[in-house]
Amino acid sequence: MKRVSKLVCLFLTLIVSQTAIAQDAEMADGMRASGKIYVVVGIILIVLIGLVVYLFMTDKKLSKLEEQLNRTSKPKGV
Repeated sequence: MKRVSKLVCLFLTLIVSQTAIAQDAEMADGMRASGKIYVVVGIILIVLIGLVVYLFMTDKKLSKLEEQLNRTSKPKGV
């Protein structure tokens, strides 16, 4: 069963890659010609930067909570 699922995944990957190669870049050319491609790239960058900042803030909060938990749960004899 595991081998069949691997073969199916490989087959689907090959099909998806072929359709991606076969697509024309007409929309990208049109957006580049009208200058809208920079708006799209800018929005993508803003979203990615927002995600990275959110992840760093969450990591910082988690580290602080873990440190607090370690301080309070440490045995008094140690």
